Amino acid sequence: MSTRGDKTRQNICEKAYQLFSKRGYKDITMKDICEETGLSRGGLYRHYDSVEQIFLEIVNDFSAKQKDVILSKIAGNIPATTILDELLSRYACEMTDEENSLSQAIYEFYSNPKISKTNNTVVRQYELSKAAWVELINYGISTKEFKEVNPEGVFNLVIFSYQGVRMYSKLMKIDEAISNEIICEIKRLLVPEDV
Repeated sequence: MSTRGDKTRQNICEKAYQLFSKRGYKDITMKDICEETGLSRGGLYRHYDSVEQIFLEIVNDFSAKQKDVILSKIAGNIPATTILDELLSRYACEMTDEENSLSQAIYEFYSNPKISKTNNTVVRQYELSKAAWVELINYGISTKEFKEVNPEGVFNLVIFSYQGVRMYSKLMKIDEAISNEIICEIKRLLVPEDV
């Protein structure tokens, strides 16, 4: 695809992300995305066949980018505690940002019986994210920056705490202290006091 086509796809995904974060998944149509992007229906359909395809590209891209960032930092011998701090700092900001949360849209998308029976993308995303976190935690253990822990268990605590707060942020105002407490506990689980 041309650079212009790539830019158009990126613009479509950025505008659709805003719609999904504000209104969820089930109420968004291709017409809504056309209006938001300023594209004609033909222009939009030149790049995507459906709202589902756009949504999946947004969600899949997020997971892949996170994994790539973590693995490239590990390959660059960035200290594990630095990588962890960067990740958790981003998570803390996202947990209290109810305006830009895809949690409701993700729930609506994957709770649809037609989609959940034919599409296991959420499992792939979970596995992609888990692989990146397990790699980071094992890296931190090997460099003696992290305690000996069960990497998968810590990942599950991280991801389900994060997603739970994100979901609740659509229902109620989340105080920054909640996300800070979660981040502090994750660090306490991983990082020895003398590091």
